Amino acid sequence: MSGDVRLRREFIATVVLLVLLALLPLVTRDVYWLGVLVVSAYFAILASSWNLLAGFTGQFSLAPAAFAMIGAYGAALSAAYYNVPPLLGLLIGTASAGLIGLVLGRIVMRLRGPYLALTTLSFAEIARLVASNSINITRGDLGLPIEAWFNDRVIWFYVFLGALAFVVCGLYLLLRSQAGLFLEAIRDDEIAAARSGVRIVFWKTAAFAISSAAAGFAGALYAYFASLVTPELGLVQQTGLVVSMSVIGGMGSLIGPVVGAFLVYVTSEWLRDVGGWQLVIFAALVIVFARLFRTGLWGLITTALPPRRRAAGKPA
Repeated sequence: MSGDVRLRREFIATVVLLVLLALLPLVTRDVYWLGVLVVSAYFAILASSWNLLAGFTGQFSLAPAAFAMIGAYGAALSAAYYNVPPLLGLLIGTASAGLIGLVLGRIVMRLRGPYLALTTLSFAEIARLVASNSINITRGDLGLPIEAWFNDRVIWFYVFLGALAFVVCGLYLLLRSQAGLFLEAIRDDEIAAARSGVRIVFWKTAAFAISSAAAGFAGALYAYFASLVTPELGLVQQTGLVVSMSVIGGMGSLIGPVVGAFLVYVTSEWLRDVGGWQLVIFAALVIVFARLFRTGLWGLITTALPPRRRAAGKPA
């Protein structure tokens, strides 16, 4: 089964999943759980953006949460100091993260493996510390307030679900294009791709910038939902959640990060009463899936399908 057919099947499955998720507010109107669903959708966007880089390009970055924080501050600072309207603030936050991602990508995309991971981790910590210590601009750990668009969490859930659908559609179109073929070629064999004429650094940098912009988009949208932006958005633990969501759901698939984000975050709220053990549980799950089930939950689902359907969902 060709990669194009596999990708189309994953896209259809993702659309079906999003339609089913859209029915959840009909089941519960509990404010707390609606908030959980909103944050789950936020993490689904982050996990999908990180998956473009790690799952489809083979570049392991540890800065998705930092770029979400940059996007959030881009929106909040423009609103606080220049009183820009929300849609323009959303665009500014997205563009800020994308431009910084482009600059950083030009610097780090010649690195591989642990060197890339450590460099992006260092950048993430520097960005968080700058936000935390720039008290005169960002108010530091006190947080920078921003006026919410509205307070109805049902509406917010549909806004985030629409944003998630927008990102998934964008990734689908990108991955079906020639650029997507170049990215997957780089992931599978960078040396062979270079010999075939693929501009390795250019496409890796482009993927890094697009991934950063998508993360910034999620962060800017979250800023208007939370009405407060703090450096905690860029904590390494947030990136750990994003990675675990992608690994558990299924890296290298369009639907995997979406499934993983909702499953991991909703389950983590159920496990909140057990305290810090929820982190231990998810860390153990990541180890198990990385060692035994590298295709994640989506891979397990497609494996369990009847032979004809399995062929349609099986990775090429």
